[in-house]
Amino acid sequence: MSAKNLDSHNRWRNKTVAFRVSPEEDEQLEAFVQMSGLTKQDYITRRLLCRDVVAQGNPRVYKALRNQFASVLDELRRIEAGAGVDDELLDTIRFMTEIMDGMKEDNAYGE
Repeated sequence: MSAKNLDSHNRWRNKTVAFRVSPEEDEQLEAFVQMSGLTKQDYITRRLLCRDVVAQGNPRVYKALRNQFASVLDELRRIEAGAGVDDELLDTIRFMTEIMDGMKEDNAYGE
């Protein structure tokens, strides 16, 4: 049995919600979760409830971003060789841009 959880409003999280995704959707979801620095549960809950997903800067997030940049670079090279652009790549680039813009704003006020 899993441990009981409380949400940010001190309410018990005792309901389970499950759904199916394709392998490609799972890969994209995992990438977004890693880049956000949130748990998968918190990331999905925030997205489903139309709340802002704010990346939590830490070494794991920076590593996930670095890995994702490498993956995007590989895809861009593939595209340059004549292949097409898929929607998942564009979504990933948009999410990475949002994170980087947020880091830029944090850095501007932090200096």
